[in-house]
Amino acid sequence: MTQPPVALERVGEACVIRFARPEAKNPLSVETLDALESALDSLLSESPKRIVITGSGDTFASGANIREVAALDPDSAGEFGRRGQDLMLKIRRIPVPVIAAIDGYCFGGALDLAVACRRRIASTRSKFCHPGPKLGIITGWGGTQLLPRLIGEKRALEILLTGKIVDAEEALRMGLIDLIDEDPVAAALSYQGVT
Repeated sequence: MTQPPVALERVGEACVIRFARPEAKNPLSVETLDALESALDSLLSESPKRIVITGSGDTFASGANIREVAALDPDSAGEFGRRGQDLMLKIRRIPVPVIAAIDGYCFGGALDLAVACRRRIASTRSKFCHPGPKLGIITGWGGTQLLPRLIGEKRALEILLTGKIVDAEEALRMGLIDLIDEDPVAAALSYQGVT
């Protein structure tokens, strides 16, 4: 039996949503997006004080499942893009702080997810990238709008149009993340910064 794509953990008055397919680099497949949305809906009925989204293994998440993307036609591609956009907007509108706890790779749609969160905490081994330009595609889940608002147009365009990989130190300098900590989940659960 295949492991569910996300796991939930309650820690005091907070909730942790963990992408749970490290062997596949935690892809944001349609199944994973559905599971993430269901988890968020169930958690919101419990009124947590904060929600932490994190990955497993050496990856926060690896973005959209490229096999699924390759199989899209023009109609289904539009639907897939809207599905991701709607979920990112939902995350942005959650009334409690949603914090991305990033330990490892945060690529493509995962970067869109991270910038949709209210705060981002990353370990030193974390890497950020929108690899789409190297694949002949561009992000469709709101990153083209959210990333420039967060780090400025010039830096965002460099990431969005070149596929540049940004390490944690550079991400902190440019304002992409709020804090570096070797245990991002623990740091997110105790985060006292502006939320």
